[in-house]
Amino acid sequence: MDLNHLVKLMIEVMLPAAILVGVGAVWPNHYREISSKTLRIQLNRLVLNLFFPAILFSIAVATPITPGLLSVPLLVGIGGLTSGAVLYLLLYRTRFGRDLHNGTRAALLVGGMFGNTFYIGVPVLVFLYGSEAPRYAAFNDMLMTMPLFWSLGIWVCTHLGPPESAGLHPPVWRQLVGIPPIWAFFAGAGLQMSGLAFEPLVHAAKMIGQATIPVMMFVLGLSIPWRQLKPKGVILGVAAIKLALMPLVVALTASLLFAPVGEAQKAAIVEAGMPTIMSALILTDRFHLDTEAAALLIGWTTVLFWLTLPVTVWLMH
Repeated sequence: MDLNHLVKLMIEVMLPAAILVGVGAVWPNHYREISSKTLRIQLNRLVLNLFFPAILFSIAVATPITPGLLSVPLLVGIGGLTSGAVLYLLLYRTRFGRDLHNGTRAALLVGGMFGNTFYIGVPVLVFLYGSEAPRYAAFNDMLMTMPLFWSLGIWVCTHLGPPESAGLHPPVWRQLVGIPPIWAFFAGAGLQMSGLAFEPLVHAAKMIGQATIPVMMFVLGLSIPWRQLKPKGVILGVAAIKLALMPLVVALTASLLFAPVGEAQKAAIVEAGMPTIMSALILTDRFHLDTEAAALLIGWTTVLFWLTLPVTVWLMH
């Protein structure tokens, strides 16, 4: 990838994302009728129950399932589990996490395993691989991120977090059944395989779903504690594992399992290098973990991502 392409990446993808995140950061200072927390919660609900299901449905209903496509959640899952194992050893078995509370360790462990692979991943993938590239992010989210996040992620919170979290373990099936995007995705996939897709409905869902990414970029700006983003060794160490080690593991795994490495596997490498998933705040709130540490990790991985992304793209291409 030449310098001109990197400049286009910065202008077409990074600039609008930075503007949306930046507006979210300053919004509470100018419009104080609603607290930033209330606004964040309500916008999250709107996205989770309407915009995100609509865009997932529109993608799934138009995407034939292929082995190459399924390699994306496989590879990103391997990268996430490997990063989780490394973080567990560092946070629970070495001096790196010796002075940390279990609530902080668990929050950082979850945040270091799962990335913002759709809301930030889609604009990057579309720039690199064209208008059909959102399928990589959609299938990764539905077949890897959500099932593992709401099962293994909850297990980490309740078994490796503070004692008060241990009794809060809800059934995994209840968590997954209550997530509208999962229903929308599998409904779309079912229609695609049956050949019963109704094109006007697909276009309608796609139009509604177009609001997903801009709104969530704005919410990301609301969620980051900007005034507290001071360098902390533990936070930056976990961020380095999330942004550098995880995509490296995926790249090495792809080179071993797939020859030659194709577009889908390259998309998996990009997805593995995404910043921390925003839903980490939901788990830390629900299970009484260190929400501030999770928010700081989201903030630092998001900021540093804009530095690591051009490097990752340049090295791959």
